[in-house]
Amino acid sequence: MSEKEVLLTKEGLEKLEAKLDYLKNVKRIEVAQRIKVALGFGDLSENSEYEDAKNEQAMVEGQIVDLEAKIRNARLFEATSNATTVDIGSTVRLLHVARNIEMEYTIVGSIESDPANRRISNESPLGGAIIGHKEGEVVQVPAPKGTLEYKILEIK
Repeated sequence: MSEKEVLLTKEGLEKLEAKLDYLKNVKRIEVAQRIKVALGFGDLSENSEYEDAKNEQAMVEGQIVDLEAKIRNARLFEATSNATTVDIGSTVRLLHVARNIEMEYTIVGSIESDPANRRISNESPLGGAIIGHKEGEVVQVPAPKGTLEYKILEIK
């Protein structure tokens, strides 16, 4: 099975690497210690502490495998300061046409998506709709209650 390419900023890759390092060098050791302590409680058939620690160990190991795959398949992208079209890495100032509200988003890969911090995925309806468009263009974004229009005011 081929693994999916993961689009990341340099900052996003560094965060994944830091999380992987924490899981391998801190969390894995903590869980192993919990297992060791729980083994001292005796009968494993009714030892909930041991069962919980083993479940946590499996979860941590799964996260490690997942992060290693994402890092291995990472493709870094950089925002260009003189971009004429919206692309991954672009910060875009938009106008919601119907509501006359301005907003600003940075377009990132899906792993780094964080709408609360104005980082939207290139795979989101809005992110996907504005990719490839230029300043001044109005794009239509399909939404459950109809089509929304956004005007691209600025690409940074």
